[in-house]
Amino acid sequence: MTIPEPEMRVTRYEFCCLPEGHIDAPHFTISVEYRGRGLWAVLDGPFALDADGRKDYEPRPSSREDDWLATHRFDLDTAKRIAVKAAKVQTVNGHTVADVLQKGAADA
Repeated sequence: MTIPEPEMRVTRYEFCCLPEGHIDAPHFTISVEYRGRGLWAVLDGPFALDADGRKDYEPRPSSREDDWLATHRFDLDTAKRIAVKAAKVQTVNGHTVADVLQKGAADA
């Protein structure tokens, strides 16, 4: 029996408007994660985003209903568009991406 070559599978993308290595970047990162059957979730920490960028707790797999999945799972291109939009308007502890970038510029 010949063992086939391993396949590479991309299962997560990250979107952040702060530079790589910025101390606050993990808090301002939106992820797009593969959930099977060609569908992707857009996540902000424990929250799943819908098509309008509204956050909702992602239920446990056994508690997810079809109507919830229909509004929180997307094809990859749609998920990336939602993530880009959400990353630009992130607010963490009352601070926007612009606030954090401006503070970093002032500290430099």
